[in-house]
Amino acid sequence: MTILGTGSAVPAPGRFSAGQVLETHNKSFLIDCADGTQHQFTKYGVHSSRLSHIFISHLHGDHCFGIIPLISTMSMANHTNDIYIHSHPDLEKVLKPMIDYFCFDLEFKIFFEPFNPLENSVIYEDRGLTVSTIPLVHTMPTAGFLFKEKEGEPHLNKETLDFYNVPLSLYPDIKKGADFITENGTIIPNSRLVTPPTKPKSFAYCSDTRYTERIIPIIEGADCLYHEATYCSDDLVKAKARLHSTAAEAATIASKASVKQLVIGHYSKRYDDLTPLLTEAKSIFPDTILSYDGMRVDF
Repeated sequence: MTILGTGSAVPAPGRFSAGQVLETHNKSFLIDCADGTQHQFTKYGVHSSRLSHIFISHLHGDHCFGIIPLISTMSMANHTNDIYIHSHPDLEKVLKPMIDYFCFDLEFKIFFEPFNPLENSVIYEDRGLTVSTIPLVHTMPTAGFLFKEKEGEPHLNKETLDFYNVPLSLYPDIKKGADFITENGTIIPNSRLVTPPTKPKSFAYCSDTRYTERIIPIIEGADCLYHEATYCSDDLVKAKARLHSTAAEAATIASKASVKQLVIGHYSKRYDDLTPLLTEAKSIFPDTILSYDGMRVDF
Protein backbone atom coordinates (compact mmCIF):
# COMPACT_ATOMS: atom_id res chain seq x y z
CA MET A 1 0.00 0.00 0.00
CA THR A 2 1.24 3.48 -0.88
CA ILE A 3 -0.09 6.41 1.14
CA LEU A 4 -0.52 9.41 -1.15
CA GLY A 5 -1.70 11.92 1.44
CA THR A 6 -1.92 12.21 5.21
CA GLY A 7 -3.46 15.67 5.59
CA SER A 8 -7.02 16.61 6.36
CA ALA A 9 -9.29 19.14 4.63
CA VAL A 10 -6.64 21.86 4.81
CA PRO A 11 -3.36 20.30 3.68
CA ALA A 12 -0.20 21.26 5.53
CA PRO A 13 3.26 21.59 3.96
CA GLY A 14 4.38 18.11 2.98
CA ARG A 15 0.94 16.61 3.58
CA PHE A 16 -1.48 16.10 0.72
CA SER A 17 -5.09 15.26 1.44
CA ALA A 18 -6.53 11.76 1.44
CA GLY A 19 -5.50 9.04 -0.98
CA GLN A 20 -4.06 5.54 -0.87
CA VAL A 21 -3.24 2.88 -3.45
CA LEU A 22 -3.60 -0.74 -2.38
CA GLU A 23 -1.79 -3.22 -4.62
CA THR A 24 -2.78 -6.86 -4.37
CA HIS A 25 -3.49 -9.81 -6.67
CA ASN A 26 -1.87 -7.97 -9.60
CA LYS A 27 -4.41 -5.16 -9.29
CA SER A 28 -4.33 -1.62 -7.96
CA PHE A 29 -7.19 -0.07 -5.99
CA LEU A 30 -7.35 3.67 -5.33
CA ILE A 31 -8.98 4.66 -2.04
CA ASP A 32 -10.10 8.29 -2.02
CA CYS A 33 -8.78 10.79 -4.52
CA ALA A 34 -7.93 14.28 -3.29
CA ASP A 35 -6.99 17.17 -5.55
CA GLY A 36 -3.53 16.55 -7.00
CA THR A 37 -3.66 12.77 -6.76
CA GLN A 38 -2.20 12.43 -10.26
CA HIS A 39 0.87 14.39 -9.08
CA GLN A 40 1.27 12.02 -6.13
CA PHE A 41 1.15 9.06 -8.52
CA THR A 42 4.11 10.52 -10.40
CA LYS A 43 5.99 11.65 -7.30
CA TYR A 44 5.84 8.25 -5.61
CA GLY A 45 6.16 6.04 -8.67
CA VAL A 46 2.62 4.69 -8.63
CA HIS A 47 1.57 3.37 -12.04
CA SER A 48 -2.06 3.52 -13.13
CA SER A 49 -1.85 0.72 -15.69
CA ARG A 50 -3.41 -1.84 -13.31
CA LEU A 51 -5.92 0.59 -11.83
CA SER A 52 -9.58 -0.18 -12.55
CA HIS A 53 -11.41 0.58 -9.30
CA ILE A 54 -11.67 3.80 -7.30
CA PHE A 55 -13.36 3.77 -3.88
CA ILE A 56 -14.59 7.11 -2.50
CA SER A 57 -15.42 7.20 1.21
CA HIS A 58 -17.54 10.36 1.10
CA LEU A 59 -18.18 13.48 -0.92
CA HIS A 60 -16.00 16.02 0.81
CA GLY A 61 -13.62 17.71 -1.60
CA ASP A 62 -10.44 16.50 0.09
CA HIS A 63 -11.53 12.95 -0.76
CA CYS A 64 -12.82 13.30 -4.32
CA PHE A 65 -11.74 16.54 -6.05
CA GLY A 66 -8.88 14.73 -7.81
CA ILE A 67 -10.96 12.30 -9.87
CA ILE A 68 -11.38 14.39 -13.03
CA PRO A 69 -7.70 15.44 -13.24
CA LEU A 70 -6.62 11.84 -12.62
CA ILE A 71 -8.90 10.50 -15.36
CA SER A 72 -7.63 13.16 -17.75
CA THR A 73 -4.00 12.31 -16.96
CA MET A 74 -4.67 8.59 -17.37
CA SER A 75 -6.21 9.29 -20.77
CA MET A 76 -3.10 11.16 -21.92
CA ALA A 77 -0.99 8.24 -20.65
CA ASN A 78 -2.96 5.89 -22.96
CA HIS A 79 -4.69 4.07 -20.13
CA THR A 80 -7.04 1.40 -21.53
CA ASN A 81 -8.63 -0.35 -18.53
CA ASP A 82 -12.22 0.63 -17.82
CA ILE A 83 -12.63 2.54 -14.55
CA TYR A 84 -15.26 1.70 -11.92
CA ILE A 85 -15.99 4.40 -9.35
CA HIS A 86 -17.58 3.11 -6.14
CA SER A 87 -19.21 5.89 -4.14
CA HIS A 88 -22.32 7.53 -2.73
CA PRO A 89 -24.88 7.77 -5.59
CA ASP A 90 -24.62 11.58 -5.72
CA LEU A 91 -21.07 11.49 -7.07
CA GLU A 92 -22.30 10.43 -10.51
CA LYS A 93 -24.59 13.48 -10.67
CA VAL A 94 -21.61 15.73 -10.00
CA LEU A 95 -18.97 14.05 -12.15
CA LYS A 96 -20.92 12.84 -15.19
CA PRO A 97 -21.31 16.33 -16.78
CA MET A 98 -17.61 17.06 -16.15
CA ILE A 99 -16.53 13.76 -17.67
CA ASP A 100 -18.74 14.37 -20.70
CA TYR A 101 -17.26 17.86 -21.14
CA PHE A 102 -13.59 17.40 -20.28
CA CYS A 103 -13.02 13.67 -20.95
CA PHE A 104 -15.18 12.99 -24.00
CA ASP A 105 -12.43 11.25 -26.00
CA LEU A 106 -11.42 8.56 -23.51
CA GLU A 107 -10.11 5.22 -24.75
CA PHE A 108 -11.74 3.54 -21.75
CA LYS A 109 -15.19 3.60 -20.20
CA ILE A 110 -16.18 4.90 -16.79
CA PHE A 111 -18.82 3.12 -14.75
CA PHE A 112 -20.35 4.37 -11.51
CA GLU A 113 -21.04 1.74 -8.86
CA PRO A 114 -23.16 3.39 -6.13
CA PHE A 115 -23.39 2.02 -2.61
CA ASN A 116 -25.25 2.91 0.57
CA PRO A 117 -22.72 4.27 3.12
CA LEU A 118 -25.09 3.42 5.95
CA GLU A 119 -24.92 -0.32 5.28
CA ASN A 120 -22.19 -2.92 5.72
CA SER A 121 -22.26 -4.78 2.42
CA VAL A 122 -19.96 -6.29 -0.20
CA ILE A 123 -19.51 -3.81 -3.05
CA TYR A 124 -16.75 -5.58 -5.01
CA GLU A 125 -15.69 -9.16 -5.48
CA ASP A 126 -13.31 -11.08 -7.70
CA ARG A 127 -11.69 -14.52 -7.51
CA GLY A 128 -9.36 -13.59 -4.69
CA LEU A 129 -10.79 -10.57 -2.92
CA THR A 130 -13.89 -8.87 -1.51
CA VAL A 131 -14.40 -5.23 -0.59
CA SER A 132 -17.05 -4.35 1.98
CA THR A 133 -18.28 -1.01 3.26
CA ILE A 134 -17.77 0.07 6.87
CA PRO A 135 -20.47 2.56 7.98
CA LEU A 136 -18.77 5.51 9.68
CA VAL A 137 -20.01 8.56 11.60
CA HIS A 138 -19.22 11.88 9.96
CA THR A 139 -20.86 15.13 8.90
CA MET A 140 -22.21 13.44 5.76
CA PRO A 141 -22.81 9.79 4.77
CA THR A 142 -19.40 8.16 4.93
CA ALA A 143 -18.07 4.64 4.57
CA GLY A 144 -14.75 3.01 5.17
CA PHE A 145 -13.66 -0.07 3.24
CA LEU A 146 -12.58 -3.55 4.27
CA PHE A 147 -10.40 -5.34 1.72
CA LYS A 148 -10.36 -9.03 2.52
CA GLU A 149 -8.62 -11.87 0.72
CA LYS A 150 -10.50 -15.08 0.13
CA GLU A 151 -8.96 -18.27 1.44
CA GLY A 152 -6.89 -19.84 -1.31
CA GLU A 153 -6.27 -23.46 -2.17
CA PRO A 154 -3.81 -25.52 -0.12
CA HIS A 155 -0.20 -25.73 -1.25
CA LEU A 156 1.06 -28.90 -2.84
CA ASN A 157 3.60 -30.86 -0.80
CA LYS A 158 6.07 -31.37 -3.62
CA GLU A 159 8.34 -33.67 -1.66
CA THR A 160 5.50 -36.13 -0.94
CA LEU A 161 4.08 -35.87 -4.45
CA ASP A 162 7.47 -36.68 -5.95
CA PHE A 163 8.00 -39.56 -3.55
CA TYR A 164 4.77 -41.23 -4.70
CA ASN A 165 5.27 -40.24 -8.36
CA VAL A 166 1.92 -38.46 -8.47
CA PRO A 167 1.15 -37.44 -12.08
CA LEU A 168 0.96 -33.72 -12.80
CA SER A 169 -2.51 -34.26 -14.25
CA LEU A 170 -3.81 -35.07 -10.75
CA TYR A 171 -2.47 -31.92 -9.08
CA PRO A 172 -5.66 -29.86 -9.63
CA ASP A 173 -7.84 -32.56 -8.03
CA ILE A 174 -5.45 -32.92 -5.10
CA LYS A 175 -5.62 -29.18 -4.49
CA LYS A 176 -9.38 -29.59 -4.29
CA GLY A 177 -9.11 -32.36 -1.67
CA ALA A 178 -8.63 -35.64 -3.56
CA ASP A 179 -6.57 -38.50 -2.12
CA PHE A 180 -4.06 -40.42 -4.23
CA ILE A 181 -4.16 -44.16 -4.85
CA THR A 182 -0.84 -45.81 -5.68
CA GLU A 183 -0.44 -48.62 -8.21
CA ASN A 184 -0.60 -51.22 -5.40
CA GLY A 185 -3.85 -49.72 -4.07
CA THR A 186 -2.46 -47.80 -1.09
CA ILE A 187 -4.47 -44.66 -0.35
CA ILE A 188 -2.36 -41.61 0.39
CA PRO A 189 -4.63 -39.17 2.26
CA ASN A 190 -4.91 -35.65 0.98
CA SER A 191 -3.59 -34.27 4.26
CA ARG A 192 -0.17 -35.70 3.40
CA LEU A 193 -0.20 -34.35 -0.12
CA VAL A 194 -0.84 -30.70 0.72
CA THR A 195 0.02 -28.05 3.30
CA PRO A 196 -2.42 -25.43 4.60
CA PRO A 197 -3.19 -22.44 2.38
CA THR A 198 -1.62 -19.08 3.08
CA LYS A 199 -3.64 -17.23 5.70
CA PRO A 200 -5.85 -14.59 4.01
CA LYS A 201 -5.03 -10.98 4.86
CA SER A 202 -7.27 -7.99 5.32
CA PHE A 203 -6.99 -4.21 5.36
CA ALA A 204 -9.48 -1.78 6.86
CA TYR A 205 -9.65 1.89 5.86
CA CYS A 206 -11.52 4.23 8.20
CA SER A 207 -11.46 7.92 7.39
CA ASP A 208 -13.22 10.28 8.27
CA THR A 209 -15.16 9.28 11.36
CA ARG A 210 -16.13 10.02 14.91
CA TYR A 211 -15.26 7.29 17.41
CA THR A 212 -17.74 4.45 16.95
CA GLU A 213 -17.51 0.93 18.31
CA ARG A 214 -20.06 -0.29 15.79
CA ILE A 215 -17.23 -0.88 13.34
CA ILE A 216 -15.38 -3.28 15.64
CA PRO A 217 -17.18 -6.49 14.55
CA ILE A 218 -16.54 -5.59 10.90
CA ILE A 219 -12.81 -4.90 11.18
CA GLU A 220 -12.00 -7.39 13.95
CA GLY A 221 -8.67 -9.14 13.44
CA ALA A 222 -7.63 -7.09 10.41
CA ASP A 223 -3.95 -7.34 9.52
CA CYS A 224 -3.78 -3.58 9.09
CA LEU A 225 -6.14 -0.78 10.09
CA TYR A 226 -5.81 2.75 8.75
CA HIS A 227 -7.81 5.00 11.04
CA GLU A 228 -7.99 8.75 11.03
CA ALA A 229 -6.38 10.53 13.98
CA THR A 230 -7.10 14.15 13.21
CA TYR A 231 -6.57 15.45 16.74
CA CYS A 232 -4.86 14.76 20.05
CA SER A 233 -7.04 14.16 23.10
CA ASP A 234 -6.60 17.73 24.32
CA ASP A 235 -8.72 18.70 21.30
CA LEU A 236 -11.45 16.15 22.06
CA VAL A 237 -14.16 18.82 22.13
CA LYS A 238 -13.20 19.90 18.62
CA ALA A 239 -13.05 16.27 17.47
CA LYS A 240 -16.58 15.66 18.73
CA ALA A 241 -17.90 18.85 17.16
CA ARG A 242 -16.40 18.08 13.75
CA LEU A 243 -17.06 14.33 13.95
CA HIS A 244 -13.43 13.29 13.80
CA SER A 245 -11.31 11.04 16.01
CA THR A 246 -8.36 11.55 18.31
CA ALA A 247 -5.23 9.42 18.20
CA ALA A 248 -6.25 7.80 21.48
CA GLU A 249 -9.66 6.90 20.07
CA ALA A 250 -8.12 5.38 16.92
CA ALA A 251 -5.83 3.30 19.13
CA THR A 252 -8.74 2.22 21.32
CA ILE A 253 -10.62 0.97 18.28
CA ALA A 254 -7.50 -0.92 17.14
CA SER A 255 -7.12 -2.51 20.57
CA LYS A 256 -10.76 -3.52 20.94
CA ALA A 257 -10.84 -4.91 17.39
CA SER A 258 -7.62 -6.90 17.99
CA VAL A 259 -6.07 -5.72 14.73
CA LYS A 260 -2.42 -6.53 14.12
CA GLN A 261 -1.23 -3.09 13.08
CA LEU A 262 -2.61 0.46 13.25
CA VAL A 263 -1.63 3.20 10.83
CA ILE A 264 -2.87 6.68 11.73
CA GLY A 265 -3.26 9.70 9.47
CA HIS A 266 -5.56 12.55 8.33
CA TYR A 267 -3.79 14.98 10.65
CA SER A 268 -5.11 18.45 11.38
CA LYS A 269 -3.05 21.29 9.92
CA ARG A 270 -2.59 22.64 13.45
CA TYR A 271 0.09 20.00 14.18
CA ASP A 272 3.57 20.76 12.85
CA ASP A 273 5.03 18.07 15.09
CA LEU A 274 3.12 14.79 14.87
CA THR A 275 5.02 13.08 17.71
CA PRO A 276 2.28 13.74 20.31
CA LEU A 277 -0.25 11.92 18.10
CA LEU A 278 2.00 8.87 17.84
CA THR A 279 2.86 8.91 21.55
CA GLU A 280 -0.81 9.09 22.49
CA ALA A 281 -1.77 6.23 20.21
CA LYS A 282 1.14 3.96 21.18
CA SER A 283 0.31 4.35 24.87
CA ILE A 284 -2.89 2.42 24.12
CA PHE A 285 -1.92 0.34 21.08
CA PRO A 286 1.87 -0.19 20.80
CA ASP A 287 1.76 -1.50 17.21
CA THR A 288 0.92 1.95 15.83
CA ILE A 289 2.64 3.57 12.86
CA LEU A 290 2.60 7.28 12.07
CA SER A 291 1.91 7.55 8.34
CA TYR A 292 3.56 10.08 6.04
CA ASP A 293 3.08 11.01 2.39
CA GLY A 294 4.74 8.47 0.11
CA MET A 295 4.96 5.82 2.81
CA ARG A 296 4.72 2.20 1.72
CA VAL A 297 3.11 -0.24 4.13
CA ASP A 298 3.46 -3.98 3.58
CA PHE A 299 1.33 -6.45 5.50
